[in-house]
Amino acid sequence: MKNLIIVESPAKARTITNFLGKEYKVIASKGHIRDLPKSSFGITIDEKSGDFVPKYSIPREANPTVKELKKLAKAAETIYIATDEDREGEAIGYHIAKAIGKEPTELPRIVFHEITKTAINHALENPRKVDMDSVDAQQTRRLLDRIVGYKLSPLLASKIQRGLSAGRVQSSTLKIVVDREREIKAFKPEEYWSIDALFQKEVDASIYSFEGKRIEKMTLVNEASASQIVTSAKGESFSVQSIETSKRKTKTPPPFMTSTLQQSASTQLGFSPKKTMMVAQKLYEGVKTDKGTMGVITYMRTDSLNLAKEAVATAREFIQSNYGSKYLPAKPKNYATKSKGAQEAHEAIRPTIVEFTPQMAQNYLGADELKLYRLIYNRFLACQMTEAEFETQTILFGGAHSVFKASGRRMLFDGFYKVTGYTEKDKLLPKLDKGQSVSLDDIKAEQHFTEPPPRYNEASLIKKLESLGIGRPSTYAPTVTTLQTRKYIELEKKRIHPTEIAFTVIEMLEEHFPDIVDSGFTASMEETLDMVAEGTKNWQDILKAFYAPFMERIEKGKKDIKSLKQAIPTGEDCPKCGSELLLRKGRYGEFIACSNFPKCKYTKNTDGTEPEQPEETDEVCEKCGSPMVIKDSRRGKFLACSAYPKCKNAKSLTPPRELDVSCPLCGGKIQEREGKRGKFFGCATYPKCKFISNFEPVDKKCPECDYLMGKKTLRGKEVYECLKCKHRIDAD
Repeated sequence: MKNLIIVESPAKARTITNFLGKEYKVIASKGHIRDLPKSSFGITIDEKSGDFVPKYSIPREANPTVKELKKLAKAAETIYIATDEDREGEAIGYHIAKAIGKEPTELPRIVFHEITKTAINHALENPRKVDMDSVDAQQTRRLLDRIVGYKLSPLLASKIQRGLSAGRVQSSTLKIVVDREREIKAFKPEEYWSIDALFQKEVDASIYSFEGKRIEKMTLVNEASASQIVTSAKGESFSVQSIETSKRKTKTPPPFMTSTLQQSASTQLGFSPKKTMMVAQKLYEGVKTDKGTMGVITYMRTDSLNLAKEAVATAREFIQSNYGSKYLPAKPKNYATKSKGAQEAHEAIRPTIVEFTPQMAQNYLGADELKLYRLIYNRFLACQMTEAEFETQTILFGGAHSVFKASGRRMLFDGFYKVTGYTEKDKLLPKLDKGQSVSLDDIKAEQHFTEPPPRYNEASLIKKLESLGIGRPSTYAPTVTTLQTRKYIELEKKRIHPTEIAFTVIEMLEEHFPDIVDSGFTASMEETLDMVAEGTKNWQDILKAFYAPFMERIEKGKKDIKSLKQAIPTGEDCPKCGSELLLRKGRYGEFIACSNFPKCKYTKNTDGTEPEQPEETDEVCEKCGSPMVIKDSRRGKFLACSAYPKCKNAKSLTPPRELDVSCPLCGGKIQEREGKRGKFFGCATYPKCKFISNFEPVDKKCPECDYLMGKKTLRGKEVYECLKCKHRIDAD
């Protein structure tokens, strides 16, 4: 063996092996093989210089891998570091070199945006050195996170609750979620009215102006003002005041980068960010085809919109030959990244081979892999196609005092929608002449109330993080996952709810460590790390500037922060059992509860009023025989056993809706049910039969496999989809 190539992933190693001859040996480090220790702080400070010295160690589980790497490295003439092209990959490469006893800057370092034979050979022909500025940037991030996590987490645990943790990016992200919940709680709905009319028995229009004054949305704030306009309009004669027709183009979407891929996969495919990255990793590292194993997309952790000139040229040739010249713009399209610190040397996410179409890919990819690949493939082609063109129409119907506006549009040319698909229907207005009299056939005023801001879902939270500059492509998905794992947030119907403990933690951090939860501070730190990677900032200076004032606040907090673990005695006795009453703090503020909980569940509000008690029913729990009571939750009222927590039986207040469709597995009835993630459909004989569907089954058989089909809405259009083979047909 002359040459040893070290990568992180076994799948990546297998794919690269297919492209190289016997003189190359490709082996995987299986991720990080050298890191800060789990059982200790792992950072010392030099007494003379004040520099931070990390104490890296090799985890026990990585010892066999390191042993094998050393053995192979000893026999190799040349050792190539071929870890991922981002900063974390650069740092992994550095630590691999250190673990096998080599000087990192002396080993050839190769990088590639895609795992194809051409890319690998080009990388081998153009090796470089390990970028120590990028290593320092990643090391600074790692040490900052260790300092915050290792010093602040114990303080939270001692003052609030055991097992709590804090993190530099994690805590500022959690504050965003908590702040949104505070907005929702403080929100007060405001009344407004809309007025819609029907002209010529077919044209829907909305109020535009009254007595020469424009009526914007939510400017009609009460019934009286709306009724005045309706009464006036009913007595007016209307004619066509103006007709405007214009053309507009819809811009082509840019190619995907990490954040936009995660957002689109969430909204269009229902994938979590974590799932999106796992599936994308498989597509990047290698897929088995009849031409061998190859990576079918470029590197998926990127904040760049750049595209290789060769890839763009190939895409343009494909568009010309498959769709025609009218779909091909005169010049290639380039896209600029708006975010600061974007790694412009990287590429956007794209397919590695344009000829490997989704139609071909379905023979080699799993269901989820194909869905994500199609999304990436279509977006890449679309970004190099012509714009879509629409004709927009606006008609104003004018009376003596009132003016109503009707709008319509139709697609003139589909452009890039030829690839991505377009499901909206044209809304055409009838041919009318200016000055023509028209009939007012119907008019109605409708009351509305403003709604609170929506809770974040995973996609919108990532979009918010990106807009604020918090985190980087590699951190979005892990941050959301960490908050879930730590029980700081819960997902209900795909919306993010902060838990009770999240409010307590954020309140403490806001008061005593405001910079840790400040999005501006976190974003500026990301920019500072970018400067380290560019070689314009010294990483030791950054750590020194952060550490001293942070540790001062930690020590001050140990003395000054009041413990929330101990409830405060009130001096009163429980009216139910005689035990002492305590003042406790919950998600919605302070309350008084019995110290004998859970044996005694007596509680009252701090003003002395009794909290709402569960409503008793005549129904008996089928599990323990205790009375069932009606309780309230975020998802509404439900039946629960009064013996809780000994008996945890609970069920819907209303019987589940039964479908007139038989279960395809056992022939039983299918019921509509409500779960933590929203509505789903399952067999009434559960747990004997485990049939389940996320969308409503219909009494219709799949023409491909004769299995049951379900009805769902896809991009605004209703379709039937087989619950087994996923074959789709239009519901029409």
